[in-house]
Amino acid sequence: MSQLWLTAKLDIVESLRSRWFLIYTLVFGGIVALLFLFGLTESRVLGFIGLSRLLVTYIQLTMAILPIFVLITTVRSVAGDREAGVYEYLLSLPVSLSAWFWGKILGRYLVIFLPVFAAMVAAVLIALVRSIPVPWNIFGYYTALIAAMCACFLGIGMLVSALARSTDMAQGAAFLIWLTLLLFLDLILLGVMIQGKISPETAVSIALANPLQDFRTAALSLFDPQLIVLGPSAYVILDAFGVTGYQIFALAYPILLGSLCAAFGYLAFRRGDLP
Repeated sequence: MSQLWLTAKLDIVESLRSRWFLIYTLVFGGIVALLFLFGLTESRVLGFIGLSRLLVTYIQLTMAILPIFVLITTVRSVAGDREAGVYEYLLSLPVSLSAWFWGKILGRYLVIFLPVFAAMVAAVLIALVRSIPVPWNIFGYYTALIAAMCACFLGIGMLVSALARSTDMAQGAAFLIWLTLLLFLDLILLGVMIQGKISPETAVSIALANPLQDFRTAALSLFDPQLIVLGPSAYVILDAFGVTGYQIFALAYPILLGSLCAAFGYLAFRRGDLP
């Protein structure tokens, strides 16, 4: 455990010194600042008002920005160390491979989660100062969604990083995964259902295998329990899960997916040619 925590601490220190972390923090902090600056908490659209309106906009922006940030920076981890010759130095130290791999995951998770969470906390603090009501249930569930999103894409990134033989290949694969997940949002789902070549249940199942779709739908379910914006797809989802069941699924499935990817990445890392 001491080796794991030391590795995590080292990764955190390295991340704090890097430019990507500064940009990452400024992006999410800047989003909250701009949303307040444009008076989003004072607007009312489709029943969303106050801090609820800001949070639902923030989570939608986070869903688009966070995955690519996490994937691109994470895939450089193992692949970048391999190209830099870190492994030769690593093998000479009394640090186990498991402690190094899982320590990097722990350190990277804290680095990518805390700035996004801090931006949400800042929004709540500003709302309290300005006497704006705080929807604590929405804040709590969105925090859980962001935590699950970080775990999911961190695991995927570590798997890609362990399999790729160069940093360029790892970054290209990460961008392709992100682009594929974006393409398989509602647009393709609706196209498949309109053609009518497969059953709606199958089409919805394919869509729900996409973690981005799960995050988006779960975020909307707090304001639209009937999921009217999804059209006929809502009947399939609600019949299978129910509102509460789906919200739990949207947290459990991405965490499970990220954990499995991280585990397979560790196996590939152990069996690979480290030097």
